[in-house]
Parts: sequence; structure tokens; C-alpha cells
Amino acid sequence: MQFTGRNGMGSTASVETKEQILDVAERMIAERGFAGTTLRNVVSQAGVNLAAVHYHFGSKEELFRATVARLARPVVEQELAALRQLQQEQTSPSVEAILTAFLEPPLKLLLGAEEQSRMVRAQFMGRCRTEPEPIQSIAAQEFDASLQAFLEALQQALPDQSRPQLQWKFDLAIAILVRVQMEAGQPNAVIQGSQPEDIQQAVSQLVTFMAAGMRS
Repeated sequence: MQFTGRNGMGSTASVETKEQILDVAERMIAERGFAGTTLRNVVSQAGVNLAAVHYHFGSKEELFRATVARLARPVVEQELAALRQLQQEQTSPSVEAILTAFLEPPLKLLLGAEEQSRMVRAQFMGRCRTEPEPIQSIAAQEFDASLQAFLEALQQALPDQSRPQLQWKFDLAIAILVRVQMEAGQPNAVIQGSQPEDIQQAVSQLVTFMAAGMRS
């Protein structure tokens, strides 16, 4: 089998192998956590050899980083795009509008996946926020661009609040988002389906709750 380097181009088989490794790593870390997942576990489940994992990722930590990045980057890109559009359309966006721009992309992307993948990704996102260091920091780096942009927008909407105040309130909002993602589809969950109207209803409920907290 032909493999590509981490920065190179290569065969379709190599790309498929890399994606297969990432799929397995995402699922296993979601289920067992970073400490409970070994490269040998990943190799066994992915049906590849250890050399392939080392070739594509180099180490377990880099594999985790790549797994986070694959999930985080489309979310961050869409969040930032939504925020830019909002700021172009409105001189002084409301707290509600800013929070809507933050919440809609991750929920739409997550719930657009197949049901099994959806639960794995929700659990993986939860792991990113709860794993010990250095795992939290690795995940935080991938989401930092979005975090800083939305904190700045909230600061402009709530100029009387200090940045530390907004920081911990926004951290709580993220924790709520993770909880909502992890419980999607379960009895009494905020999100009961994956249709556009289900997402809009959930976002509306979350924004109402979060905005009140941000202003308090």
C-alpha cells in the first residue's frame, strides 16, 4: 500500500486509510477517553498496521490533534462565517443574534450526520472539554479562533461586563452546548430530531436561556 506523508499528496488508498484511522480514533476516544485508547487498539479496530498510524500522525497525541481538527475546523469556519455575515448586516448585533451565530453551525453539522456518527461525535466533543491536560489545551487550540471572535462580539454587545466575566459565562454556554449535543435524541432532550425545525427550536430555547445569563 502506498502511503503519503503528513504534508504530502498520495493515493486514494492512502487517504482512505488515514480517514479510517481517524474514524476509529474518534469512536474509541469518545467511548474510552484519551488515556483509555492506545495506538494498538486503534490499529486493531482500523485493520491497519502500526507503521501506517505512525506514518500519518507520528504519535498518539498528534492523532488526537488530527481527530479534533477534523471535527473542529468546519464548525469554526461556519461559526466565523456566520459572525462575519451578522456583523456586516448589523452595526451592533444583539447578544441573541451573536449566540445564534455561535450555536447553529455545530448543531447543524452534528445532527446532519448519521445517527451512530452523531452520538460518537457528540461524545467526542464532550471528551474534548473534560479530559485532563494536555488534551483540553489541544482541543482548545482548535476552537480558539471562534472563542476569541465571539468573546469580542459579546464584549461589544455588553460593554459594561469585564472580559473575565464574559469568559466564564461563555465557558458555561459551551458546556451547555456540549451537554445538548451529547443528549440529542434522548427522552426529554432539548433536541428531539434532526430536521431544520428541530434545530431552530433548540437554538431558540438555548439562546433565550444563555442570553439572560450573559446579561445578568
